[in-house]
Amino acid sequence: MRKDFDAWAMSGLFVLVACTLLLEGCTTFLTPQEKRADAQLFSTMGNSARGTVTFIERSDGVQVTYNVAGLPPNSDHALQVHERGDCNAVDGSSAGAVFSPAAERLRAGARVEGDLGNIHADANGVATGFIVAPDVSLDGVRSVLQRSVLIHHDATDPYAWPPHGVGPALACGVIRQ
Repeated sequence: MRKDFDAWAMSGLFVLVACTLLLEGCTTFLTPQEKRADAQLFSTMGNSARGTVTFIERSDGVQVTYNVAGLPPNSDHALQVHERGDCNAVDGSSAGAVFSPAAERLRAGARVEGDLGNIHADANGVATGFIVAPDVSLDGVRSVLQRSVLIHHDATDPYAWPPHGVGPALACGVIRQ
């Protein structure tokens, strides 16, 4: 009887270890996938800026990676998310206002969520890099999905009050998963 119990216990232990190892291997398939979205930028009328912007949600915000060519050499430009995912207007105006879901936009000196910051074009008119945007996400009220990302002619000044315009759009793209 003792031999049967030991054999049964050993086989049970073997099954338990095998199941544990099997489930451990499955965690790579069961872990949450990173939230990611992309925008293909197309130039607005009379401009030559084009490229890609990628949005990846991280624990400290959304990492916004950009790779843009065709910008004026040695220049700074505002990178902004706008309310509507519409780049049909030749000047980018169909994208609407800068994305700002929170009431902070009403406070003097507050930076709106869609104003991601400035990018710098090198001597060849190429801008590459990333910005971490802590006030936007890829889901919920602050989601940038199905909105537009625009590169503007001028740089933004986050401390200007009242906020000033950043000039015409050089490129526009819809943010899609």
